[in-house]
Amino acid sequence: MISSVEWEKKLNDVKIQKEDMNRLVMNFFVTEGYVEAAEKFQRESGTETGIDLGTIIDRMAVKKAVQCGNVEDAIVKVNDLNPEILDTNPQLFFHLQQQRLIELIRNGKTEEALEFAQEELAPRGEEDQGFLEELERTVSLLAFEDVANCPVGELLDISQRLKTASEVNAAILTSQSHEKEPKIPTLLKMLIWAQRELDQKAIYPRINDLSTAMLEESAV
Repeated sequence: MISSVEWEKKLNDVKIQKEDMNRLVMNFFVTEGYVEAAEKFQRESGTETGIDLGTIIDRMAVKKAVQCGNVEDAIVKVNDLNPEILDTNPQLFFHLQQQRLIELIRNGKTEEALEFAQEELAPRGEEDQGFLEELERTVSLLAFEDVANCPVGELLDISQRLKTASEVNAAILTSQSHEKEPKIPTLLKMLIWAQRELDQKAIYPRINDLSTAMLEESAV
């Protein structure tokens, strides 16, 4: 067994460079789109963003457009950023078009929705069985009067918009050679996993609160 004093000493012996911590923080700001925070942190810490902050503003505009249901505007913005994003990602483009169809149905534009599904989405469904199943599921919304409580009603939930927005956001980040997800949450997951492994294999002082990293006082 290791006493809490010995364990804490071993932890203190591990040196983490301030620059590494700063890069993690900057990575979070950039990936999540906190432009003002990134600018301020860059000035105060001297940590480079590694990306043009203007592109973050554009990326957030795309994400917001999808979240608000303005999918056609989002597609235009994505193409303005980089037309290859949609040209090389048929699944993303289909999901954006699917979201456009969902918005037409949400707004009660039944005829326009059917026409859009037939002209824009059906040809893609013929090329991919997965797309066809998603299209059929979406069009089935039109068969119910009370769409909010129908078997596929979740397509009209805000969570569907957020899902599509996250997919677009990840694709833009990838096109900019940037991570799709911030590193800090991943590191926290690794820390929790490591602690669970130690729980099974060793007796050691646990970290009760990840926000403070304080060890159990009762540990021996």
